[in-house]
Amino acid sequence: MVAAGHLWGLQFPVIKAIWTSSFVLVAGGYSLLLLGMWHQIIDVWNMRSWSTIFVWIGANAITLYFINNVFGFEPFALRFVGGDIGKLFDQFVTPGTGRFVAHVLGVAFAVALAGFFYRRKIFLRV
Repeated sequence: MVAAGHLWGLQFPVIKAIWTSSFVLVAGGYSLLLLGMWHQIIDVWNMRSWSTIFVWIGANAITLYFINNVFGFEPFALRFVGGDIGKLFDQFVTPGTGRFVAHVLGVAFAVALAGFFYRRKIFLRV
């Protein structure tokens, strides 16, 4: 599918914004390659210890989505690494690093909350 999409892209450009048929072929092909790779690693080779975080997130995806839309993990993270700390990151590393650190901390809060819910067997069911 990847090869067919790139070949088709010679006549009909691969453009995500308008979801051209060549883009769909390329994206679908890469998605299938990644699915096969993760199936091989997690299910066939039985290397599962590192993927526990994804189980937590998947088990509480609706809850995390709801909490993020109501309260937001990033505004909460900005209370810790925003303001002067963010400016310090921007000044000494590169502009935009403070915002990046806030996003990473927001994801870390979401994963920690997902782990807490998973250990306590708290799941939002619809």
